Amino acid sequence: MNSYGDPSSPHGRARIPGSDGDPGPGADDAYRRPGAESRGTGWSSGRDGATPSGRATPTPRAAGSSGRASVSGSASVPRPGMAPPISPPPSGSASVGRAGSGRASVPVPPAAGGAPAGRAPVGNGSSGRASVGSARPVSPASAGRASVGGSSGRASVGSAAVGGAAAGGMAGRATVARASVSPPGGSGPDLDGPGGPTGPGRRSRSQDPDTRRRAKKRRRVNILIASFAVLIMLVGGGVVGFTYYSTNVVLPNEVPLPLATTVLMKDKKGVVAKLGSENREFVTIKDIPPYVQHAVAAAEDRNFYEHSGVDYKGIARAAWNNFTGGTKQGASTITQQYARNAYDGLKDDSYARKVKEAILASKLNEQYSKDQIMQHYLNTIYFGRGAYGVEAAAKAYFGKSAKDLDVAQAAALAGVIKQPQASGTHPGYDPTKGPEAAKAAQDRWNYVLGGMVEEGWLKPAERPTEFPKMQAEKSNGFGVDSPTGNVVNYVRKELEQWGVCSESGAAGKVSCVDALRNGGYRITTTIDPKMQKAAEDTARQAVKGSELYDQPKNLMAAVVSIDPKTGRVLAYYGGDNGTHIDYAGFNTDVNGELSGGHPPGSTFKIYTLAAAINEGISVNSHWDAKPFKPEGFADEIGNAGRDVSANGRCNRWCTLEESTVQSYNVPFYHVASKIKPAKVVEMARQAGITTMWTREPVKAYNLLKSEPEKLSPSKFDEVIAYGQFPVTVLDHANGLATLANDGSYNKAHFVLLVEQQNKETGKWEKVPGTGEKLLGQQRIKREVAREVTAVLKKIPGSVDNALDGREAAGKTGTWQYGNTKNNADAWMVGYTPQLATAVWVGSKDPQKPKILDKNKNDIGGGGLPADIWERYMETALKGADKIDLPEITGRGDVNAGNGVEPPPPPTTPPPGQNPPCVDPLNIRCQDPGGGNPGPTTPPNPTTPPNPGNPPGPGGGGGGDLVSPTPRYGDD
Repeated sequence: MNSYGDPSSPHGRARIPGSDGDPGPGADDAYRRPGAESRGTGWSSGRDGATPSGRATPTPRAAGSSGRASVSGSASVPRPGMAPPISPPPSGSASVGRAGSGRASVPVPPAAGGAPAGRAPVGNGSSGRASVGSARPVSPASAGRASVGGSSGRASVGSAAVGGAAAGGMAGRATVARASVSPPGGSGPDLDGPGGPTGPGRRSRSQDPDTRRRAKKRRRVNILIASFAVLIMLVGGGVVGFTYYSTNVVLPNEVPLPLATTVLMKDKKGVVAKLGSENREFVTIKDIPPYVQHAVAAAEDRNFYEHSGVDYKGIARAAWNNFTGGTKQGASTITQQYARNAYDGLKDDSYARKVKEAILASKLNEQYSKDQIMQHYLNTIYFGRGAYGVEAAAKAYFGKSAKDLDVAQAAALAGVIKQPQASGTHPGYDPTKGPEAAKAAQDRWNYVLGGMVEEGWLKPAERPTEFPKMQAEKSNGFGVDSPTGNVVNYVRKELEQWGVCSESGAAGKVSCVDALRNGGYRITTTIDPKMQKAAEDTARQAVKGSELYDQPKNLMAAVVSIDPKTGRVLAYYGGDNGTHIDYAGFNTDVNGELSGGHPPGSTFKIYTLAAAINEGISVNSHWDAKPFKPEGFADEIGNAGRDVSANGRCNRWCTLEESTVQSYNVPFYHVASKIKPAKVVEMARQAGITTMWTREPVKAYNLLKSEPEKLSPSKFDEVIAYGQFPVTVLDHANGLATLANDGSYNKAHFVLLVEQQNKETGKWEKVPGTGEKLLGQQRIKREVAREVTAVLKKIPGSVDNALDGREAAGKTGTWQYGNTKNNADAWMVGYTPQLATAVWVGSKDPQKPKILDKNKNDIGGGGLPADIWERYMETALKGADKIDLPEITGRGDVNAGNGVEPPPPPTTPPPGQNPPCVDPLNIRCQDPGGGNPGPTTPPNPTTPPNPGNPPGPGGGGGGDLVSPTPRYGDD
């Protein structure tokens, strides 16, 4: 028995998700085609709603001009018994002519009238394979017997003849003789045939009248079925012949099969995301071992290498089994299955579809080799688990490429094709889906291996004896529902910049979503797998042991890490799902407005400091730190509640260096007022800040498209000096990277290489015009960047063993929630020459914008953000060289400040008092204080909140807050 009559299941071809009501893989994001509709279905659905079983269908070939009607197919064979009389053709007689390769032809009769009909033997008794013999004339007495059988045990149709007119009978009347069934090998019952236990057999002449009546009724039903089948073939022959020659068959390599795009990490092993409407990876036949091909043929089409695309003998056997009441059997060859799944318009369960499918299969077989057809099939067929094609299936079931499968695994995978998913009446052939499925898979595996041995594709001694272990179904990274999913949005932007696709619907350009979904790209990104894991393990609340694991559920962290020498984004965490808010980068809100920034607080003083040094101001210059209320402000500018006059501190005589390390706000307000806010905007832009938002109303401004003088002070006033105006974590990390690289800017980017596969060679080739382009620019003077670094290195270093003794520059920052004493945004940013990293912590719940830790304490930059930054940096830099950072030079004008020099301190303290703290750079000289609301403006209720950072009453406060246990600088 061939694969179409496999007794292990009454069901037919593999179910394709999306067909027959099966929803298939869900469309969970823009890169999945909605509904994941399949490209084809089975022939017909069983009564239980299972996978289509495949009914045999006559496929007429053509009507010749000589009057001969050739039929590319076999008529259904009725049950044993007297064959029904059929109407003669117009010539008065019919003869079954010779046929080759399963094609039967009806020749023009030699003469009108009662010429004897030919006897057409069907089958080859010696080989057991059915074939249609040449017609020869016989006498009416001997004509009309058909036998089924063969010596090899395979059922074959024996001789059949259409008798001539009986004596005295009507001229031209033809009768179809009885058919008898010969047992395999010439004796013994055929278990599946009419003589076996399940078949009707031949009735005894001594049957009672009721039995004979029932048998007669059954014969009448069979006569009607056979007559209908013959009528369909004869009448449809001309139509099908015309269709065959007029159908414009699209070549397989022109069929636009959707191929999944794989986005990889920089090692080309870790997966960032897999995108597409179908999880499919193309492989050439040379990368598919012969035993994998033979296993599939043994499972689905054992005559694949012999038939001409359509197995007419298989159709005949399936039809016989179906007509005699056996289990439904299909007769789709591998070529037909490929045609059905690859071509549109072959999804309905109609005779027209089946005829067209057979035509396409025949033409494919004429134009392509068996290897080519097998390659197309193995890249098309569905294997379950969302895997289309053998390469995706091998990875889904065994975690390896198809070329690495062994014989046992190949047979198990081939067995899945028939029924990869459970139905209402069948458990399916995925052995991991329960005991029944495991038993069915084992039986199917043995059936496949048996077929491989029987066909000579596998030696009996080499047949595996142990069923291979399949891995449980798991997420294969398909889609962007993952912590790395947000990276895909930046990949799209870079593809658009290179002209591969369009985000705006430009004429002649495919959309970037469609390009990634169906283009079959292999994109290598800059993401480092070790650093990405470190970022997620440290910042993701869902990861046990992370810094946020046992903290309140409204808290959210974002981490971006960049290589200063290249601009490559090495780690990016902005959320757990690429379809949700990206807390590290850019989003588009419901109104189509760009959103995503967070107030950077005192971390923005980095750019103010750089702007001041660039304008010739020395870090040794002195500035007034006393709180005051500028003209037009509702509240005074303060220093986050810290009293700068206490214990002999700098008060009104603070150096710019000290003001940075202690993170005082007032001196930085004075600096911005002196050099003008536009200079701060310009320095931030040169470092890498591309976008900044105003707070009330919330509006994004592209710094690359607007001159700083046009934005400041009208949009961004002196408060920009200490970080009121939101920026993204990505931009901030890029700015740090520029300073870490001594002022040389490299644009932050995510893509290293874009490739597509050559379908002829199977090789991956670079897409022209794409790929990493390193264009470093010296945007900030080297001496300015190094002076900033020299100041900032004092901040992390004030904590013992920061970064395990490694020198690093850093800055903390905090921004209050409105006029409250609580915080809404907390940052820690910093760098070494090898790595620049920005960390933000805020709230993801607009209803709970305040950030409090599990002990109900305010979170400042020196708390959770600093913990995340330090832990991540130590992991990411493990094994890297420890490089010393520059020392302060004091270059510039030391008299540029507005500070008021105090009188000399007393040499001895008054009786009963301790000596004052005389080290202004010692972080432990700080005393925790209350919040400082800073400048406020009335709230604007019509402005939508910024994702992750909703403005509170009063529009946000100013400066940093001190945590109960200060760590870095201001906190």
